Amino acid sequence: MKVVALLSGGKDSCFAMMRCIDYGHQIVALANLIPLDDSVDELDSYMYQTAGHQIIVSYAECMGLPLFRRRIHGSTREHSVNYRMTPGDEVEDMYALLHEVKRQIPSVNAVSSGAIASDYQRMRVESVCSRLGLVSLAFLWKQDQITLLEEMIRRDIVAVTVKVAAIGLNPSEHLGRELKDLKLHLLKLNEKYGIHVCGEGGEYETLTLDCPLFHKARIFIDKYKGILDNPNSTIASVGVLHPLSFHLEQKDASYSTSHLPAVFEVEGNPTFTQASSSKPLDSEFDPDKGEQARNFRISSTGKNLLSIGCWIQNSSKTSNGLQEDLAAVLRQIELRLGAEGFGWVNVLYIHLYISDMKQFALANEVYVKYITSAECHFGVPSRSTIELPLVKRGLGGGYVEVLVARKSEKKKVLHVQSISCWAPSCIGPYSQATQYKGVLYMAGQLGLDPPTMNLRVGGPTAELEQALQNSEAVAKCFNTSIFTSTFLFVIYCSARLTSSEKIQVQEKLKSSFDSSDSPAFLYVLASDLPKGASVEVKPVIYAPEVEEETEELDVGKLRTPLENMFGKLQIDKTCYQLCNIKDKLLSCIVSITNTEASKICSQQDDSAFDFQCGSKKHMTIIATFCASIVAKTLCENGFSWNDLVILRFYYPTCLLLSADLMDCVFSEAFLDLARDDESIKFGKEPLFNLVPVIGSGQSAHMDDLITCELLASKL
Repeated sequence: MKVVALLSGGKDSCFAMMRCIDYGHQIVALANLIPLDDSVDELDSYMYQTAGHQIIVSYAECMGLPLFRRRIHGSTREHSVNYRMTPGDEVEDMYALLHEVKRQIPSVNAVSSGAIASDYQRMRVESVCSRLGLVSLAFLWKQDQITLLEEMIRRDIVAVTVKVAAIGLNPSEHLGRELKDLKLHLLKLNEKYGIHVCGEGGEYETLTLDCPLFHKARIFIDKYKGILDNPNSTIASVGVLHPLSFHLEQKDASYSTSHLPAVFEVEGNPTFTQASSSKPLDSEFDPDKGEQARNFRISSTGKNLLSIGCWIQNSSKTSNGLQEDLAAVLRQIELRLGAEGFGWVNVLYIHLYISDMKQFALANEVYVKYITSAECHFGVPSRSTIELPLVKRGLGGGYVEVLVARKSEKKKVLHVQSISCWAPSCIGPYSQATQYKGVLYMAGQLGLDPPTMNLRVGGPTAELEQALQNSEAVAKCFNTSIFTSTFLFVIYCSARLTSSEKIQVQEKLKSSFDSSDSPAFLYVLASDLPKGASVEVKPVIYAPEVEEETEELDVGKLRTPLENMFGKLQIDKTCYQLCNIKDKLLSCIVSITNTEASKICSQQDDSAFDFQCGSKKHMTIIATFCASIVAKTLCENGFSWNDLVILRFYYPTCLLLSADLMDCVFSEAFLDLARDDESIKFGKEPLFNLVPVIGSGQSAHMDDLITCELLASKL
């Protein structure tokens, strides 16, 4: 990509440019924001470093690149971490600056910044990039600061301190010192006081005088004066270096100073625009078109935390097209949310099932018309997307499930849109993870190499290893781990995998977890996955917030003994995985294999059970058994139907019973359950979702007749 680098002059923004080049990008322009008054060294801003700004103009000559500069007219007006466009805010000066860069250099499609740990800064850069249709590159994001410091020095970044403001940093001694000379001292201060060795806590700021990107010249400061802000402080004095004179020393003898790169002063008021949206849909497209003719099916579970599913029941097995079907389904969910007094802001998670992964971009065009940052001001939902044989089963082109919280302000969302070395970016209105009342719902993770956003080479197990690394990076942001706190782990596998590759995936996954506290595993065989991936993982993690609980989770010790679970409901214990976390969270996977189905049916019917053909009579018996297992699981673990959050039944497309018949049979089974027990009250809508898949199960064989996935919560 062609990159404009946001430049403060500090070591971080310069090293971020070097990382861009490492990953094959091209720096084509520099952009810098400076105070209104040249005599002012530093602004009171959490957003911009301005110390040493008097020297930045020379970076154009040092690098041989055009420099765009703008004076900061705004101030901090929007104080929340999630930035929303605010006239008069200092962020709008960045927008005006980058808008002008893009106007003059239309080929620019990305922005580099040196953010390491500040969500405040990163999210503001991402907001501006989103509005301008640019990609944010933040290759230093979440990197270990000691490693970064050492690498900057090793790669010949010559930077001096232009501000010090921390205990152990004395302006008279440490101001104007080179970074390499301060390294050992900074490490000692980190060990003694916990300071950030890269200065991410405002401990110090630097000005780069030379680096490998300075091909043409380097900078020498000839004279400066130190300015003390609070010289009488008993904790830490703040000192700022004010340059009085400097000069450049040419590196390239052939470089002519008569043809210096342009320096553009960007003036005028910012032009306010909202975040750019996707391309407009076809003018003939209408989400309400033919809505009366469609047979929508809505499912709903729970009370305080609930799941709503919607799909199109179409026995003719035709589709109006993925875009039109998906828009109609999203519209129905939107109407249902509104009827319940909710909006998209209440949605924590979205399962997006589509009929054709080749139309993933078209599906996203529809998606972003409904789910936007503006609609979800507490953070956009996390999401997983897979391709399923929906049309073949008469379910239209799009099938959507949303997880909804009544108290949207309680959710915590991690949404990093920048491409970095940390974890795959989520460019658009879907986030990496959402935490709500002690549970972390993580977006489906592919085996993407974060800085390149390409699938890791080496086959399915290599992709799985990368996906686990990505998931762990996300989990660490919530002070938890997928390897110790996951209680439900879903693995989507592509139908392209061979039998041996599936087994390798399972062996790799099992070896990654301690067998004594491994989560319940669910494998789902999908028609296709985004980017043609082999695997996609989706961990659900017990992650209580600090103020709630700090006790470490031991999943193995929290299981309900299986021998207490059955009674007359006979099923092989190997087909049942259950995790009860402190009587607050309950997850369960039940595998009805062909063998188990035959046993279940033989208790009530003597005729042979045919796995592939099946029969309404046999499926009725199995559906009744499934409903009873769900009821018994909830009851014996002290959960009610109102606590039910997710209830899915996966069934293979090789089963010849129609989707209509499956829906009818399972609905009747739960109605019979309610008729037999007056304490059970069901609404008119089913509380389960029937999901057609290529295969599913608790092992990589994925040969179940029916797989039940249950999640209940009292949190």
